[in-house]
Amino acid sequence: MAADATPVRHDDIAESRRLASRLPDLLVAAHRVAANAMFGFHGRRRPGAGETFWQFRSYQMGEPAKRIDWRRSARDHHLFVREREWEALQTVWLWPDLSPSMHFRSRLAEQEKRERALILVLALAELLGRGGERVGVPGLMPARPGRDLPERFAQALLRAPADGEWPDLTAARRFSEVVIVSDFLADTETIRERLARAGERALRLHLLQVFDPAEESFPYDGRLEFEDPETGSIWLAERADLLRERYQERLQAHRAEIAKMAQRAGYSFCVHHTDRPASEGLLALQSSLTAPVEPRLTA
Repeated sequence: MAADATPVRHDDIAESRRLASRLPDLLVAAHRVAANAMFGFHGRRRPGAGETFWQFRSYQMGEPAKRIDWRRSARDHHLFVREREWEALQTVWLWPDLSPSMHFRSRLAEQEKRERALILVLALAELLGRGGERVGVPGLMPARPGRDLPERFAQALLRAPADGEWPDLTAARRFSEVVIVSDFLADTETIRERLARAGERALRLHLLQVFDPAEESFPYDGRLEFEDPETGSIWLAERADLLRERYQERLQAHRAEIAKMAQRAGYSFCVHHTDRPASEGLLALQSSLTAPVEPRLTA
């Protein structure tokens, strides 16, 4: 082995094998969620410069007369405008956080946060692939169209770093869209720097925070040990129930700060819980991707 090579830890190998063993089931779940969301899914087309016809709409007073489609208007004795589809080639990058904090699952949920993130990303890849979008995994798979995206995504994600809570966006071109599914439990300054770097590259981020319901309600009492999944450090609480109110206040403040930073940068931010159907999280991501681009707020 080369002197500068990074040794592979046995726990990383075991975790990769566990993920590989779960992927077939997660793919089946993702296909099911995508199939349920397919009804009513109209893609992400929008009006703009291009040659492809999109739709007719009623003429609005003050618009240039040259935009009127006179043949269509004569048919119904009403003025119609022919709109063309916006044809700028769009690229969407998808990233599920697979870091240790995402392995958490309480008795209140049926899935780990990591598994729910994977299902959402794989289901979204299927929807976008059917819509003809170019979709990729930052640093793992180049963006391309195709209807077999979930399967290719699953193979690519097996190579994802165990501590990869945030993607390497070096390959993402300006104006690309990036979907990140994570618990976003990093400190707010780290998140602020990451969002700022994405803004400098003119990327449009869509953030979905995945939480276990126990992380919201903190249903713990008595003397308990809490282990940090990222560092392995252990903290002993003599009366866990006395921490509930302060914990929830800090959690809400942390989330509110992320939402505020996202809004100022023109990004979307939503929250999804693992005791809710995965289709709800997918719908939130669909809505974010198809929503008009919000202007960035200034301080």
